[in-house]
Amino acid sequence: MSLNQNAVGKMTNYRWTICAMLFFATTVNYLDRQVLSLTWDEFIKPEFHWDESHYGTITSVFSIVYAVCMLFAGRFIDWMGTKKGFLWAIGVWSAGACLHALCGIVTEHFVGLHSAAELMGATGDVVVTIATISMYCFLAARCVLALGEAGNFPAAIKVTAEYFPKKDRAYATSIFNAGASIGALVAPLTIPLLAKAWGWEMAFIVIGGLGFIWMGFWVFMYSKPSESKHVNKAELDYIEQDKHEEGAAPVVEEKDEKKMKFWQCFSYKQTWAFAFGKFMTDGVWWFFLFWTPSYLNTQFGIKTSEGLGIALIFTLYAITMLSIYGGKLPTIIINRTGLNPYAARMRAMLIFAFFPLVVLLAQPLGTISPWLPVIMIGIGGAAHQSWSANIFSTVSDMFPRAAIASITGIGGMAGGFGSMILQKVAGNLFVYSSGSTMVDGKEVEMTHDLLEQGAQFVRPAMEFMGFSGKPAGYFIIFCVCAVAYLIGWVVMKALVPKYKPIVLE
Repeated sequence: MSLNQNAVGKMTNYRWTICAMLFFATTVNYLDRQVLSLTWDEFIKPEFHWDESHYGTITSVFSIVYAVCMLFAGRFIDWMGTKKGFLWAIGVWSAGACLHALCGIVTEHFVGLHSAAELMGATGDVVVTIATISMYCFLAARCVLALGEAGNFPAAIKVTAEYFPKKDRAYATSIFNAGASIGALVAPLTIPLLAKAWGWEMAFIVIGGLGFIWMGFWVFMYSKPSESKHVNKAELDYIEQDKHEEGAAPVVEEKDEKKMKFWQCFSYKQTWAFAFGKFMTDGVWWFFLFWTPSYLNTQFGIKTSEGLGIALIFTLYAITMLSIYGGKLPTIIINRTGLNPYAARMRAMLIFAFFPLVVLLAQPLGTISPWLPVIMIGIGGAAHQSWSANIFSTVSDMFPRAAIASITGIGGMAGGFGSMILQKVAGNLFVYSSGSTMVDGKEVEMTHDLLEQGAQFVRPAMEFMGFSGKPAGYFIIFCVCAVAYLIGWVVMKALVPKYKPIVLE
């Protein structure tokens, strides 16, 4: 008898300790991803002379690199194994996060300047050189970050399939996936203050270093349930209960399980359903993550290093924490209706798909108070995280364990492509929508300062639904975000109308 099992065979709960480790990994993942969005508008933009198109290019390239790497990350995790694969992933992305701090030094070296003050004070053609070189430096660092971060969700979903029965997977996924909200919640409380006190470079270094600490714990805490000294027989039986369900397909040990060839993954409608759902919705969450700080500064003049800015971002992501209950809804539906896990998950996802429609009200209500659009976006974010927890679990519902990380990677790639398109379109739209004027013979973006100086539009500001300039651009993107989930759900349901697990012959 295991030392963890008492005389009456009380079940251990080590699976929740592992779930907590996944939660902290996801928290660190999103903290690293948030540093740029919380520092670029106030600290980095003035130093390197960026506009929204530069930032949009960086976020879109991050998305596309993340997408491509997700395709291979899932296969890498399946090949390397969960423990080693996760270590490689978080080690690479933590190094990439820290590399951002070197971008200023590299830019200074290439343009022949010696300080941030000299970069900020540059004029003429040097400004274009600074903006271009610094953008490519950040692109390089973001690519390393994307390479590592691509491994987080394939590894985490695979661990969840190892440690939880099907009925609990969406709930466990919603818990570790809440790390995204917690990371985004902690970020505005720490990152702007770090940047203000010690410089934006130190914010990248301090936050990036957290991943190396997590690695130390993972080395000693993770092993497969059947091999873990912390999991007793009662808990192992609970974890493996799906093996004993009546009519269930025979389950073999992972080392003996037949592998799914990579090309074979694309032959199933289940793969395409998952991929399309991710393509339509991942970019929405990333848009909220990357652009909300800039939105508050652009539309309301609220900086994230100020008390009101911190409070608004904190409130937004505090609302998204409601998503932890989103993963519980399919279990409730299963218990009350007897539906299979896939049918219960799709019913829950339809419910969640309606909530983002409130984002349509963000711009109109923003004329009353900045708190109202933040609340609307927060509800949309909570709906996304609830949707995300369930769409990830559809993979483990229908695919054998040996293919879970690969399918998750394919879906992540599709989500990354969707995000790349949305981020790039948004960045260009915001520049275009603001209009332009001529300065020193060059067409430049029309800004509030130029308007006050009496500059005339060369290209007038865009109008949409009663809003003008960048607010009109944000309204258009909010409309796209609001309907994305319903479109995604309809196509997923059309491709896989009923529960149909994949069994390899």
